[in-house]
Amino acid sequence: MIAILSPLNPILQALLATAFTYAMTAAGAAGVFFGKEINVKLMNGMMGFAAGVMIAASYFSLLAPAIELSGSMETPVWMPAVIGFLLGGGFLYGVDKLLPHLHPGEKDPEGIKTSWQRSVLLVFAITLHNIPEGLAVGVAFGAVHAGLSGATLSSAIALALGIGIQNFPEGMAVSMPLRREELSRRKAFFWGQLSGLVEPVAAVIGAFAVLSMRNMLPYALAFAAGAMIYVVAEELIPEAKNSATDHSDVPTIGVMLGFATMMLLDIALG
Repeated sequence: MIAILSPLNPILQALLATAFTYAMTAAGAAGVFFGKEINVKLMNGMMGFAAGVMIAASYFSLLAPAIELSGSMETPVWMPAVIGFLLGGGFLYGVDKLLPHLHPGEKDPEGIKTSWQRSVLLVFAITLHNIPEGLAVGVAFGAVHAGLSGATLSSAIALALGIGIQNFPEGMAVSMPLRREELSRRKAFFWGQLSGLVEPVAAVIGAFAVLSMRNMLPYALAFAAGAMIYVVAEELIPEAKNSATDHSDVPTIGVMLGFATMMLLDIALG
């Protein structure tokens, strides 16, 4: 994969990498062809796994390089990472409050009031997850082209692989509830895979932004990390724990395994 991506423009690299993450979302959404339901503990574990991957990716692939790069800047070392991190979380907070969406298993939608159908609102909830993920991949590939010390093509690929793996349960998380809403299998799959299309768009934007404003790179890396951690704290872990029965440890174990998997990918490939 490195040999294929290496000679390409970083924007194209990011686009191809997120084509893979989108494909994993579609693969997860395809689970709807095999039934309406999935074992609750299994889904809780997969959502926990997704959270663990995103936490590890936020540090190893985004925050750590941002802090390292900040050491060569005139500003205090902590400033770009802290400001970018909070801006990323703040951006997702604003989008969360404005964009109408409905989390799986909940009755009342969030965001501004709308007459949109429940199916559309469910798709938008998962789409919110995918914006920072695509952005993170784009920024990672842009950082490689910018010559950031410690940023390598293999580490950017590791990030895309990790996000792709955790996109599989997210695809299920949107298509299965849509099937329970009495949509046909084809429609549930269509809407499920559609939620992943925002990642290539966000990746291209992230890579282009880094290439256009290289002095803002540490802020961009931390911004992506902040947005991803917001998703973990606001969406993934609460959803996994709320649906868990008898105080199950399955989501917690999933978080640990997800973190270890992403850490392994980043260290082994990076």
